[in-house]
Amino acid sequence: MFAIRYRSASLLALVVVAAGVGACTIPRPGPTMNEIFAGSVQREGNAYIVAVGDRVTRAANVPLTLGFSDALVRARLLGGDTIRVGDEITVTVFENVPEGLLTTTETAGASLEQIQVDEQGFIFVPFAGRIRAAGQTPEGLRATIARQLDEQTPDPQLYVSRTGGDGASVSLVGALGAQGVYPIERPTRSLTAMIARAGGVSIAPNVAQVTVTRGAHTDRVWLEDLFRHPELDIALRGGDRVLIQEDRRRFTVLGATGAQSVIQFDNPRISTIEALAQVGGLDPTRADPTGVFIFRNEPEAVARAVLGQPTLVGDQRVVYVLDLTAPNGMFLARDFLIRDGDTVYVTEASSVQWNRLISTLTGTLSATGSAVAITDSD
Repeated sequence: MFAIRYRSASLLALVVVAAGVGACTIPRPGPTMNEIFAGSVQREGNAYIVAVGDRVTRAANVPLTLGFSDALVRARLLGGDTIRVGDEITVTVFENVPEGLLTTTETAGASLEQIQVDEQGFIFVPFAGRIRAAGQTPEGLRATIARQLDEQTPDPQLYVSRTGGDGASVSLVGALGAQGVYPIERPTRSLTAMIARAGGVSIAPNVAQVTVTRGAHTDRVWLEDLFRHPELDIALRGGDRVLIQEDRRRFTVLGATGAQSVIQFDNPRISTIEALAQVGGLDPTRADPTGVFIFRNEPEAVARAVLGQPTLVGDQRVVYVLDLTAPNGMFLARDFLIRDGDTVYVTEASSVQWNRLISTLTGTLSATGSAVAITDSD
């Protein structure tokens, strides 16, 4: 009689647990492969599910490419000694008479310092008057001043030098050794030379981006590209603004991997294999290597190329699928590039889900059986 009652109670418990499992969802890290495929446009969702192959990889691999416009690349280096509006000039005058215009018997030479070139490009020198300096070299300006003074003092000897001033200066900010405003001088007429003048970058070069703003135009390049492609080492102009900052792109890795994390790009190009390696790879006890998904919003042009549908309009949700067990699956994962904002998700193996269900059922049944045994003992 007791055995019959116990079996009846166990059967009742199994029915109750099965009903509960049907009504509730077993805890898990994310959707199954079938649930992801159910979200395709061919079924009940609005995302395109695309198996990654060689053609798809070529169409989807649109890495972040940076570069300078032709207007910046084609600009010639400024003359290192060309005087510009805002520059400061130092003029030293030596005269051949005991009592000269600017010198005395006690002073061998007269030094006129911090003479700033005005907005019209002129400077004022006593006894020489207002002289145009902008556009001249220090040597040309020296000759001009000497001719003016020669009419009043015999054979004056002059030395003219150009200091910084604000006429041809560049502001450098961001991840630099020494931010500041620097004059364009002969050694610092190019972008890399000016960055070196500011103490170099203070972040890893492989993630450093250089942004140059000239007037209303802004361009950006990778720091390493400045050295790989010498033509990008542009000539600077007065008023240029240079910003050095770290690459801010990120992607997310979820699912049956060694860890779940938001990861910042540590290289301009990161493949799917590299992305998985950064979180410890696939979890060998849970992962399904046939279900590696990359969720992405593709711009219209890329979506058309990937899907082979030239009439698509607007950005599209695309889910790329990689099967690492396929003959060339690892090669495809090595070649398929991750982009900013991507979500990489690895599904669990079906056996893991089944084991979790059985574990939930058996644990519940054990608890139910114990309760029934206690009831029977009463």
